[in-house]
Amino acid sequence: MSQWETVYEKWRSYTALDPALKQELNRMDGQQDVLEDAFYTELAFGTGGMRGVLGPGINRMNIYTVRKAVNGLADYLKVQCVNVNDRGVVIAYDSRYQSQQFAVETAKVLGAHGIKSYIFDRMHPTPLLSYAVRYLGTVAGVMITASHNPPEYNGFKVYNEDGGQITPNEADDITQAIKKTEDELTVPYLEQEELEAQGLLTWVGQEIDHAYLEQLAGISKLSADEQQLAKELQIVFTPLHGTAHDLVLKGLDQLNFQHVDVVEEQAVADPEFSTVTSPNPEEHQAFTMAIELGTQTGADILIGTDPDADRLGIAARDDAGAYTVLTGNQLGALMLDYILRHSDPALLGNARMLKTIVTSELGRKIADAYGVRTIDTLTGFKFIGEKIRQFDATGETFIFGYEESYGYLVSDFARDKDAVQAAVIATEMAHYWKKQGKTLFDALHLLYEQHGYFMEDMLSITLKGKEGSEKIAAIMAGIRKEPLTSIGGLEVTYAEDYLAGERTAISTNETEPIDLPQENVVKYLLDNGSWVCLRPSGTEPKIKCYVGVCEASEKAGQNRLTDLKTAMETLISRF
Repeated sequence: MSQWETVYEKWRSYTALDPALKQELNRMDGQQDVLEDAFYTELAFGTGGMRGVLGPGINRMNIYTVRKAVNGLADYLKVQCVNVNDRGVVIAYDSRYQSQQFAVETAKVLGAHGIKSYIFDRMHPTPLLSYAVRYLGTVAGVMITASHNPPEYNGFKVYNEDGGQITPNEADDITQAIKKTEDELTVPYLEQEELEAQGLLTWVGQEIDHAYLEQLAGISKLSADEQQLAKELQIVFTPLHGTAHDLVLKGLDQLNFQHVDVVEEQAVADPEFSTVTSPNPEEHQAFTMAIELGTQTGADILIGTDPDADRLGIAARDDAGAYTVLTGNQLGALMLDYILRHSDPALLGNARMLKTIVTSELGRKIADAYGVRTIDTLTGFKFIGEKIRQFDATGETFIFGYEESYGYLVSDFARDKDAVQAAVIATEMAHYWKKQGKTLFDALHLLYEQHGYFMEDMLSITLKGKEGSEKIAAIMAGIRKEPLTSIGGLEVTYAEDYLAGERTAISTNETEPIDLPQENVVKYLLDNGSWVCLRPSGTEPKIKCYVGVCEASEKAGQNRLTDLKTAMETLISRF
């Protein structure tokens, strides 16, 4: 009997197994491939916590894998933090299947350790969880979410006492603590009634929302007088069946944006996300219904947030008058420029803009023009949050952070990407440019004319299951074994291997260290300022190839982008 079959038999023979999981396990009987995938390995816990398909098995999201993760987290917190029991852990959840149940299961296991929990009394955005950690002074936060993954997914995301996503070192320590729990089926826990009776569970109401909204009003770049004036901007908003509805509307109302039409069908908290193929504002199809409503109302901009409200997409009218969704790089550059042009120049010398290594270089050009230093981080907003925490010691000032995948942070009262903040500042920005007689696309072309036509794209290849994981590993190993010297007709000038922590000059073969943590990423810098970067996703069964170019015209940029994407697609297909 193989190892996975041994684990499967343990689950199948466990008499106290949750009835719903037992029923599903019975339906899987005889489906060897399905059973093996559910039991061949434990659901990985990384810097994004853990995320997976719902169902029975140690490689699935269910009450037992959640309990095991929480047990390890509790053991870790008791070693690493002070006053753990009194300070407690705050827990939030989104609109997905079993999200509230997993939130309560988290509290039940923490309670068995004597650790107090705070749970929001209804679904909430991820950035509110980040803010709540700081507001309540808890030792950690847990967000039950799978962001914009398909409906069959859910996840368990951990935040440290600063309100940021846990760092790789913290994740490694938590992982080691989780591994010490040998049997996920018998993790100790208290029932909800016991928690409440012992004062180990507090349900959080409106208090944190009100405090967050006060902070949100403070990010505006409008004068106090202008904040009070009714705005003419016409807006359509869709929360894509998720958590952003109330806070985005309240945030806009605080600044007197009165012409907001909501896509009502998508304001419903639907775990099936039944009106979209994917509830992801990165996917343009997610804006289909918003475009229909915007066409009816004459909207200037369309706003879309993903289900846990940490990503924002914006669609605006292009030169032909049609709604076009801005890329994450484009929207980030526009917001950065808007913030810097409305900041006191005397305060910018110590200001820092943060972006990831796969985010457009246009942001650096804009920051340079205002005398603001840009700092690169590894991919993932956890690294931006970690860098902000370091600023508390260095005295540097955070002014804006973003990544190409539609994540933005305007103010550091939260320490993770925040679509509520971004929705408010992007709307305000559109209002500013409308007063100048310009759309957001007009404003974008002004940036291109000033700094060059920066364009980016990404290839995303999904490779699921055990076989997919092995394929992704083979691709990365193959790239390292046969380093590239040219791509799409352009010479490689530098090769950066973030796992080895080295940057190599191709012409001299000289190396220098990369001052960033190790990560399974390879990036090539090309001789005209273009670049390509290859990395496995940390949260989805995908390998991603990012491509960036800068040319003198839009057409030249598009042509270069196509050439590089084709070259990388051909390369990847060889493995």
